[in-house]
Amino acid sequence: MERSLAIGPGCRAAAAAAIGLTWLTVAPAAQPRAASPFRLHGTVEPIRSQLVTVPRLTGTGFGPLIIIHLAKPGTLVKAGESLVEGCRAAAAAAIGLTWLTVAPAAQPRAASPFRLHGTVEPIRSQLVTVPRLTGTGFGPLIIIHLAKPGTLVKAGESLVEFDRAAQIKTAHDREAEYRDFIAQISKRRADQIVARGRDETELVEAENAVKTAELDLLDKDLVAPIVAEKNTLILEEARAKVAQLRKTFDLKRRTEAAEVRILEIQRDRALNAWKHSEGNADKMRIASPLAGLVVLKTIWKQGSFGEVQEGEEVRPGMPILEVVDPSAMRVRARVNQADVTRVRVGQPVRVTLDSFPSRQFTGRLEQLSPIGSPSGLSNKVRTFIAVFSIDGSDPHVLPDLAAAVDVDVK
Repeated sequence: MERSLAIGPGCRAAAAAAIGLTWLTVAPAAQPRAASPFRLHGTVEPIRSQLVTVPRLTGTGFGPLIIIHLAKPGTLVKAGESLVEGCRAAAAAAIGLTWLTVAPAAQPRAASPFRLHGTVEPIRSQLVTVPRLTGTGFGPLIIIHLAKPGTLVKAGESLVEFDRAAQIKTAHDREAEYRDFIAQISKRRADQIVARGRDETELVEAENAVKTAELDLLDKDLVAPIVAEKNTLILEEARAKVAQLRKTFDLKRRTEAAEVRILEIQRDRALNAWKHSEGNADKMRIASPLAGLVVLKTIWKQGSFGEVQEGEEVRPGMPILEVVDPSAMRVRARVNQADVTRVRVGQPVRVTLDSFPSRQFTGRLEQLSPIGSPSGLSNKVRTFIAVFSIDGSDPHVLPDLAAAVDVDVK
């Protein structure tokens, strides 16, 4: 049974509860707000469309159909034109071919300007990375001076400096080793001169002994046979000693030359290590290769992304900053494969910065890649890299800013 709802000023609470009436209190209505425009977001959809599905065949015993012809996506078709053609391999003769038609397609759109989105980048720039030191045993480097971001620097001006104490110490150690090897070579050569003189003296004495033995052997007929045989043995011994001394003399000279050569190789290695250490010390200061604007690079550090700062440790090869020439900028954007035929090199464009929408710049298409690359959403859709120049220079045009490029299609 339905219960009525009543609102009345004369009913008491008890009577209202007895008869089932309900009291309602209405708050004062809010004042209507002033009319103002507002924005809604939606999705574009066609007014006329026709969904094409796989046909349902009459009868029994029919399974999946095999598509042998399919219209390419994006193709403009006319009414009655074939879209898809399929047959079942086991009963192609029974079912024949299936033709599908769609409603008339919309007329191709007229040429109109379209917009591309890209990123501002410098035409001339130089990336500065942590230097790679020659040699072994080098760990992270500590930054002791770093140019502030947004600073205009001149060519040759200091950008970043690292702590070079370890490199200077290594250079001094290598220099000491080099000079020690030079002293060793000088001492070894002096010792070899003394040893050569001693060997030459010993060889001369042995040769004199041979001559003396030969003279003693001349009067063998005048002496006792035992004395003559003794002189013969002395002569043979003297000749053998001379032969041995001559042979060892050459071997000693070769050994001495090899010893000196080993020390010379060690000296050269110490010299190279010394020069490399000095070169590493010189690498601790990086000067700007060109005049431009300092832009710090964002790196991964301590679990998050951030810019490097003075006092932090960095590893060789890590990018620190970039010096860009602010006088010449360009915009790099991607062109969809459906619009690539609408652009050409030299085509005029208008560039608008998303950060400064009130500023517009003129430019033109400088480069267009001849080969497309797959997009991030689909491997079937290709995009082409386009590079647009910006006429003139402006302090608001900075690297990595988002920009919109309006292409005039005529």
